[in-house]
Amino acid sequence: MNEGLGNGALAGIGVVVIGDEILSGRRQDRHLAAVTERLADRGLVVDWAQFLPDREITIIDLLRRSRADGATVFCFGGIGATPDDLTRACAAKAFGRPLVRHPEAAALIESQFGEGAHPKRILMADLPEGAELVPNPFNRVPGFALERHFFLPGFPEMAHAMLDNILAGPLAGLGDAGYVERSLWLIDTPESELVDLMEAFCAAHPALRLFSLPVLSTERRLLELGFKGERAEVERAMTALVAALHEREITVHSQRPA
Repeated sequence: MNEGLGNGALAGIGVVVIGDEILSGRRQDRHLAAVTERLADRGLVVDWAQFLPDREITIIDLLRRSRADGATVFCFGGIGATPDDLTRACAAKAFGRPLVRHPEAAALIESQFGEGAHPKRILMADLPEGAELVPNPFNRVPGFALERHFFLPGFPEMAHAMLDNILAGPLAGLGDAGYVERSLWLIDTPESELVDLMEAFCAAHPALRLFSLPVLSTERRLLELGFKGERAEVERAMTALVAALHEREITVHSQRPA
């Protein structure tokens, strides 16, 4: 049985959340939304996301492929010291490096926990050789980074502050102000009546990503329709879309109707 994840491309910006507790529903993921929100401020989006079990072969497979594809990856979970924390060892295997005791990480852990750092907490200082540390302002137990892959704890209280530091430090230049997302709102206009129009716009603007998002939980049916992509092309497409809808005598709203 193939326990890998297939051969799809994993380029761009990715989010990986590791832990059986997420897949079983015992815990709810908060990391994807946190990354998405922070990237939106830079005009960026998450290109892909994976939720993985605590299974060595699956984690190694994904990390090998994301490394080969040159992705920027934010990986959450599995860097602790318990037997189900596999991420440190899996990252070492995926990147072809030995797992070694990082002296600075060890010093931070010993400083934080004193004698309680040994014999188990200190294992969190065993990192892939050459890894750079990601500071943890919550309790000083660091995460680590390898080739634009950033490995953070599963606890949002720790991980999201560390994520902010990454985006302000090593990835401060990450961002493309040319990427935008624009949309408009329609009332009581079924998607089915606009499929031909959507197909025409997809053909006319192949570099853009069209989205059509119905809202069915209101007294009136709402539809958010728009494009994602390079700013100038999105603006051209939106101008043409408004004109096309007006030709069909469909009222366009720039904000979600109350």
